[in-house]
Amino acid sequence: MWYAIITQDVADSLAGRKANRSAHLERLQALADQGRLLVAGPHPAVDADDPGTAGFTGSLIVADFDSLESAQAWAEEDPYTVGGVTEKIKVKPFKKVLP
Repeated sequence: MWYAIITQDVADSLAGRKANRSAHLERLQALADQGRLLVAGPHPAVDADDPGTAGFTGSLIVADFDSLESAQAWAEEDPYTVGGVTEKIKVKPFKKVLP
């Protein structure tokens, strides 16, 4: 089943994001390689594709997991979480309708 992982960053998370980005993207790429990633990306802190030094406020990942518990565990093991970038995690079942 698809699950939406919605995270909120700590304040001033840009340096932590940069330090942990490579490992974070590797985990996402592994999901993509397995055909389990629907979408993933950050929430810019300002209304711009490139927020510059304003950074990001969190992320959205929609991926396929066996259970809510496994999706939650995956999110808690993410380098952004372990590296202190993520302040809050919300994991919810997601039903894809369109497109």
